[in-house]
Amino acid sequence: MEKIKSLYKKYKEIINYLIIGVLTTVVSLVTFYIVRILFLTNDTQLDIQISNIISWFFAVLFAFITNKKYVFESKKKGKENLAEMIKFYLSRISTLLIDMGVMWLLTAPLNINDKISKILVQFIIVILNYVLSKIFVFKK
Repeated sequence: MEKIKSLYKKYKEIINYLIIGVLTTVVSLVTFYIVRILFLTNDTQLDIQISNIISWFFAVLFAFITNKKYVFESKKKGKENLAEMIKFYLSRISTLLIDMGVMWLLTAPLNINDKISKILVQFIIVILNYVLSKIFVFKK
């Protein structure tokens, strides 16, 4: 048990990020599937991309709150918090564009199912988001 505690303490940020990343991915996927199944049911690229943007919005909102508090333990307030939030959203917009591009690539020319494609894309996005958050948003 002490070994586990020691490993957690040593890798706390990465472990917490992975846990939050999984939860953020769940928020993204669930939102994407709900929107696709209930609201945007046509198999057009427009419906797929709008669903992707909506799922992104909810995932980023969840990710900012949880990453700030539990992963990077940022205590910034006021203007510094606003600057952090702006950087967070800018970094997430960049990965959204990558997300959309890869989703298009997988679903249009490669004709891979959009729901499977969304899962594949999330692996790339989680890694990119950690790197950007670490070096650009929540740097100490």
